[in-house]
Amino acid sequence: MFSARKWCGIFRAVRLHHCRSRSVSRASPNLTFVPACLPPDPAEVEELQRFVSNSKRLFVMTGAGISTESGIPDYRSEGVGLYARTDRRPVQHAEFVRSASARQRYWARNFVGWPQFSSHQPNKAHLVLRDWEKLGKLHWLVTQNVDALHTKAGSQRMTELHGCTHRVFCLACGDRILRSELQEHFEALNPTWKAEAFGVAPDGDVFLTDEQVRNFQVPACRKCGGILKPDVTFFGDTVSQEKVSFVHQRLAESDSMLIAGSSMQVYSGYRFALAAREKKLPIAVLNIGPTRLDHFASLKLNSRCGELLPLIVCT
Repeated sequence: MFSARKWCGIFRAVRLHHCRSRSVSRASPNLTFVPACLPPDPAEVEELQRFVSNSKRLFVMTGAGISTESGIPDYRSEGVGLYARTDRRPVQHAEFVRSASARQRYWARNFVGWPQFSSHQPNKAHLVLRDWEKLGKLHWLVTQNVDALHTKAGSQRMTELHGCTHRVFCLACGDRILRSELQEHFEALNPTWKAEAFGVAPDGDVFLTDEQVRNFQVPACRKCGGILKPDVTFFGDTVSQEKVSFVHQRLAESDSMLIAGSSMQVYSGYRFALAAREKKLPIAVLNIGPTRLDHFASLKLNSRCGELLPLIVCT
């Protein structure tokens, strides 16, 4: 099984590999995959400021909407999300596990998309949440994203609910390696294989035809020859009970909840909003478009995370 010491080593390696991203980028946000919305209303800014000021141990949950301003597409955004642009759907856990051709297709597409996906940097929203943590305002951060942008930003009091694409593990023996290391194995196995993507999808995926992936070679585990899988919770799989219990404990220690960039359509995250409601915690939602929480949230704001969160003064 995978040891805690090795896990910490891999986590540190991911952070060190991206330490240069700690510098705040001065570039304008990439709005290609961000739905249209109005600028923040001054009254809404004041309401969120009051909410954050009143919070002493803030529990924050982020979703794909916080990373769209870094140029990463999401699944559900109106007009620009994957489901709005195409009829393609993400790989299912059961399909990946049982089908060699499904794994070949997944890894070929991921191999092509990895250089761009792994180069994405945190935007202002990620950096604000990092700063709130340093100031003691943010008690715990839970992200549904698998892009490592919170890690790159420097957040530490954090749970990656659905894992992270920057790590890979063996389904048989549990051995783990960095995704960047696996990229080198792919290159060695496929020295002449080339494919040009004709579309970008969430989570490092790109669009390739079946013909393009036909000759792509996928490496097996270096230790036991088992199946390699990204350390993420695919659709159709479940988050471990150990992780769920841990997050519930962090929520129990908190006095308020902020959801940023998520419609909360997936139950693995939504359950914590239900728990917060049960505990009668104030809940604020910052998301472009409707969410499952709109009927019981204390505050709903329809703005870009990277535009509104930097306006909030946190001391």
